[in-house]
Amino acid sequence: MLTKIKKDLILEGLDCANCSAKIENEVNQIEGVNAYMNFMTKTLTVETEDNKDFNNVLENIESIVKKHEPHVIVSEKIVKKPAKNTFILEGLGCANCASKMETQIKSLPGVNSASIDFVSKRLIIEAASTEDLRRIAVEAAVIVDRIESGVKLVRFDSTTKEKPKANESANKKELIQLGVGGALFAFGLIMNLPSKIELAVFLISYLIVGGEIVLRALKNIARGQVFDENFLMGIATIGAFIIGEYPEGVAVMLFYQVGELFQEMAVNRSRRSISSLMDIRPDFANLKSGDNITRVSPEDVIIGDIIVVKPGEKIPLDGTVIEGSSMVDTSALTGESVPRKLEPGTSALSGFINKNGVLTIEVTKEFAESTVSKILDLVQNASSRKAPTENFITKFARYYTPGVVFASLAIALIPPMVIQGASFSDWVYRALIFLVISCPCALVVSIPLSFFGGIGGASKRGVLVKGSNYLEALNNVETVIFDKTGTLTKGLFKVTEITPEDDNTKEDLLEYAAYAESYSNHPIATSIIRAYGKEIDKANLSDYEEISGHGIKVKLKDNLILVGNAKLMKKEDIKYSEVNSIGTIVHVALNKEYIGYIIISDEIKEDSKDAIRDLKSLGIKKIVMLTGDVKSVGEKVANHLGLDEVYSELLPTEKVENLELLDKEKSPKGKLIFVGDGINDAPVLARADIGIAMGGLGSDAAIEAADIVIMTDEPSKIATAIKVAKRTKIIVWQNIAFALGIKLLFIILGAFGIATMWEAVFADVGVAVIAVLNAMRVIKVDNI
Repeated sequence: MLTKIKKDLILEGLDCANCSAKIENEVNQIEGVNAYMNFMTKTLTVETEDNKDFNNVLENIESIVKKHEPHVIVSEKIVKKPAKNTFILEGLGCANCASKMETQIKSLPGVNSASIDFVSKRLIIEAASTEDLRRIAVEAAVIVDRIESGVKLVRFDSTTKEKPKANESANKKELIQLGVGGALFAFGLIMNLPSKIELAVFLISYLIVGGEIVLRALKNIARGQVFDENFLMGIATIGAFIIGEYPEGVAVMLFYQVGELFQEMAVNRSRRSISSLMDIRPDFANLKSGDNITRVSPEDVIIGDIIVVKPGEKIPLDGTVIEGSSMVDTSALTGESVPRKLEPGTSALSGFINKNGVLTIEVTKEFAESTVSKILDLVQNASSRKAPTENFITKFARYYTPGVVFASLAIALIPPMVIQGASFSDWVYRALIFLVISCPCALVVSIPLSFFGGIGGASKRGVLVKGSNYLEALNNVETVIFDKTGTLTKGLFKVTEITPEDDNTKEDLLEYAAYAESYSNHPIATSIIRAYGKEIDKANLSDYEEISGHGIKVKLKDNLILVGNAKLMKKEDIKYSEVNSIGTIVHVALNKEYIGYIIISDEIKEDSKDAIRDLKSLGIKKIVMLTGDVKSVGEKVANHLGLDEVYSELLPTEKVENLELLDKEKSPKGKLIFVGDGINDAPVLARADIGIAMGGLGSDAAIEAADIVIMTDEPSKIATAIKVAKRTKIIVWQNIAFALGIKLLFIILGAFGIATMWEAVFADVGVAVIAVLNAMRVIKVDNI
């Protein structure tokens, strides 16, 4: 099997859109070559069947380019991707520490970007070069260990998995320590012991329960890391011992440790719940070689290999079914519960689950390029694009903790000096309550977890969001702009009417149109060729010219054929019939004489009308359609769906211009969405505040171009994405209000001597546990 080679060529100096269309058409005529021209980026994408022939292809392309645009320089596009690595932070347990690590790693020389996701324990570093990345990884490991001793930086790969047994072992050890320490604490409370023995019992209990925290705090102080929860809890509880509150010192440490254990269990449960939403990675592939079938890793399979997928197994790689038929479950990728049938000749995507029959599949993509790999990479790296709220909380935590520490110092020292009769020990106790409350873990843990859960919940519904920044931006959408073909309509064109003029027959009209469209790969052209159904002898064609935005001019033997829209007929001064139809009208002229028209219909998607209604019910101010189709077709579709505005007969560049005009009409904080197919609409997708690609299932271009990918062809999923975003925002602000409100309340109560350290512990770890559990609600998508 020949390997297809795909390369991008830059046409430097290209400034003629008409010439670019001619170049694309002539390059497509080279045997074994498929080409696509993007005039916006001056890029010609060329796909050939064999690498050794590419130099000859390149020479042919250069000669074609020089013929039309002599000044244009053709060069191969060299994409120098920045070096990027993902690491797992094994043993990471402190959310506040994670934000400190991120800040310090970002400041290292050579770092383009660095992001730590506490929820998944992932560190993503991007650097200018591989050499820089190696050095940065070493320096980052030092920073990580300095901030939280014992945390290891482990390079993440596709086989890296969590170690639940190690976590269970650590939890058992903590439970034993807490049990022994708690028993001693209870013994000291119940028994009426002499003061020295009482101190000894409580001190031993304290060292068993909190000795590790005090030791960690001392190590961190030696490293220059003062303001962390270890220091705060150590100072607060040791201070309680100093002022003679032995039971309270032990109790605070004991309940703090219990709360931390519950918080860790809640976060780990959240991680597992969210990870299970995207549990689509296949563990193995059944590789067929002759009559033998061997179980291998999906990474070991190459293009052209044959694999066998048995009932109940996940399809491990993208390919084409060559034998067998079966129903497959696509819900892991699309969120759809209705199974899909695969049979010989159909595409099978990795991540589908085979339900009943045995499928034999020829692999068309390596595992690294497969659908499941791209989706997993997209979801796993989504946390690196943080929402403004997340960034605010990180900055807030950086100043909040030191601020509360200095405030507690002021509470301990100033009142005893200025208030007559004030007890120094009483105000020190109040200051210690301040310290216990000051840890911002409830916010630092629950806010990223809420966004992570929102992205996971959206993916469960077949909506892939590339970052929490896009998820948050969906809350402020004011304008939604749709492309028509393949977005609101199915993009499946078929000839529905052939109307000849004068003495011409339907067969003649269709034949002339099919010959004229034979070099084009546009859906309208392919529908005409498919309707013609006969072999086309391209040797009879000459002087082929595609007129951008109008149609095609070509000679068939000695006859001049013109096929296109009404603008082409006007341009060539040909009288034509005005047609009022919801389909696309293709007019045909022979030797400057009008001979009839063909109507090609594109069916509106079943849920397009519901999608528009749902968006309006969500408060979207303006819904617009941009289309290259004729005005009559555009207006009929718009009226049928209830759109606010429609702009028709647009070239790709004009779509961008119209989008920019619409962008100026929204409010400064408002967001504009463009929804397209992710391939031809790449410039508009890139220009919009949020680009959404429709029908992204298996489309590499869609996944690359858009900020959000709808894995099905349903425009109604856009409303689903906005609902998930709004639900996420509500939960995020619930946690912010709850955490800050409770902390503020207990800070005030503590300052007036009403609250004790017991309540302060609840205001710290208790609030964190409740906030984490609340954040978990976002992944429940049943009611969305």
